Amino acid sequence: MNHLHHLQQALNLAQESLWITSPNPRVGCIITNACGQVLGQGHTQRAGGPHAEIMALQDAQNNGCSVKGATAYVTLEPCSHVGRTGPCCDALMAAGIHSVIATHTDPNPLVSGRGVARLRAAGVEVIVLPPDDPLAVATRELNIGFFSRMIRHKPWVRMKLAASLDGKTALDNGISQWITSPEARADGHAWRARSCAVLTGIGTVLADNPRLDVRQVETPRQPAVVVIDSRLETPPDAALFMAGRACTLYAAVQNDLKKSALEERGAQVIDLPLPNGRVDLVAMLHDLARREINELHIEAGEKLNGALIRDNLVDEFLVYLAPKLIGQGRGMAQLGPLDSLMQALPLAFRQTDRVGPDLRIVARVCGRDTFE
Repeated sequence: MNHLHHLQQALNLAQESLWITSPNPRVGCIITNACGQVLGQGHTQRAGGPHAEIMALQDAQNNGCSVKGATAYVTLEPCSHVGRTGPCCDALMAAGIHSVIATHTDPNPLVSGRGVARLRAAGVEVIVLPPDDPLAVATRELNIGFFSRMIRHKPWVRMKLAASLDGKTALDNGISQWITSPEARADGHAWRARSCAVLTGIGTVLADNPRLDVRQVETPRQPAVVVIDSRLETPPDAALFMAGRACTLYAAVQNDLKKSALEERGAQVIDLPLPNGRVDLVAMLHDLARREINELHIEAGEKLNGALIRDNLVDEFLVYLAPKLIGQGRGMAQLGPLDSLMQALPLAFRQTDRVGPDLRIVARVCGRDTFE
């Protein structure tokens, strides 16, 4: 039987859940009989909803198929603990599944290895692909934020930049709408949609009054919004306040009156001061991980971008380059000057694609995705 074919099918299903499962991982499941015929399939639903294995079992039942003696192909080790839902291990065992083949173990310490052990103890045959198998690597990539949160205890941080070919994100007077094309802006919204939260700084809030929501692609949910606002200058009537969307402001000063006004708009204000009067960005990332943020999408100005890069907190860069030259203007990040090229941040190109007339580059900090 072609196990890899069915695992690829399961991974394709997992991809379909890209925008809905947060903060849970994106998982797909295929259940087949001994002849390789698909009996049921499914992917993880919204948090609190059924996991991929439950969806596949329900699909088989709806198809009138018994799964006794069947094989479940799943892209992540079945969970063995009670979270928002019950253990998938128990459901698979109760249904009479004979074997489980998974692309990867679960990095969640509540599950990691326990799901496999529980299934094997019940007599279920379990096979997990080696971590360097291409399908295992693809599973990690699809769930890179979940792996980051579980292993490093902080989100996967992706910084989005839109610039001219000579690296300018705005004119000297601050005008930036629009350097890149409508196609690039829509693509950027798709990347927003997959994130758990979008982060910006108070400078961007005051200058542009952005909504920071997903508008140019259809999405079943809106990511949360996070603002670095050291002096609590966010206006209570800022456009980023949207009904039903979580909003967190990180501050470095205490201002009870302003804090109360912002909390009335639904914001949560958290004090994380450093002695220099700025927000502790490292502590912020760990706090966001505790709030179950997997992927953090940065859309900020060159000052905050520079601070995040200097503190080595950015994992990946999503860069859109327009085929135009601006000359003097505002750059991507305030970084320099460096004393030596050896101090430059080493990156690896992961993807280079045309999006409309623009070039999209995904570049990753070298070695960051090993989670060591």
